[in-house]
Amino acid sequence: MDEFDVEEHASPELDDPVLVEGLPGVGHVGKLVAEHLLEEFEEAQLVRRVYSEHFPPQVAVDDDGTTTMACAEFHAVPTDGRDLLLLSGDHQATDAPGHYRLTDRFLDTADEFGVERAFALGGVPTGELIEEYAVVGAATDDDQVAELADAGVEFRDDEPAGGIVGVSGLLLGLGERRGLPTACLMGETSGYLVDPKSARAVLEVLQAVVDFDVGYEALEDRAEEMEAVIKRIQEMEQGSQAPNDEDLRYIG
Repeated sequence: MDEFDVEEHASPELDDPVLVEGLPGVGHVGKLVAEHLLEEFEEAQLVRRVYSEHFPPQVAVDDDGTTTMACAEFHAVPTDGRDLLLLSGDHQATDAPGHYRLTDRFLDTADEFGVERAFALGGVPTGELIEEYAVVGAATDDDQVAELADAGVEFRDDEPAGGIVGVSGLLLGLGERRGLPTACLMGETSGYLVDPKSARAVLEVLQAVVDFDVGYEALEDRAEEMEAVIKRIQEMEQGSQAPNDEDLRYIG
């Protein structure tokens, strides 16, 4: 296989599209948002599938026993406002050069579809369970900072500590070099668990800024499941209950 193998599945015309990246990261926050958008917008259409030697050397085994090679996917998501070009997947690159090269390839695809703005989604770890979920932001220009601050996004000195890594960080860095206005929305999360509540906080900001309508019922259901898991974990810490397989799948 070549360094990159891009499958073209469709090339629809999109209305003023916005790139939204939701790959795995802290708390799986961005990934949860991407999965939720694909569930809610039934007209979402697979347009590109990207394979690369920079992804882990593995396949996923589906419920029916069939396999899927590690890849990233772009879906065109028509909304009642601006259309979305949604980047999702189960993996990021396994090496530093791969992060750069994959992100460049992702931005090339965004150019193909006429994207003029991008959002990277992720989580910022707090190291402890929280009740109130703030969204922390970073952006490539002052206008976006002002707009996102008006939407309730917090901009904090030296946070996240160590900067933004992976595709989310490079979308800002490489996007700025290409003249693409890009922002990162990071939901506060413990960093230990898959976090639907943090994902909802991020999605609410994205919805307000991009201006589209979406329901939240599925995320609310997942949040209730997570609350039950957290309760069992607390009981485990007190020595009253052992973990089961269902609990362990939520631990990131």
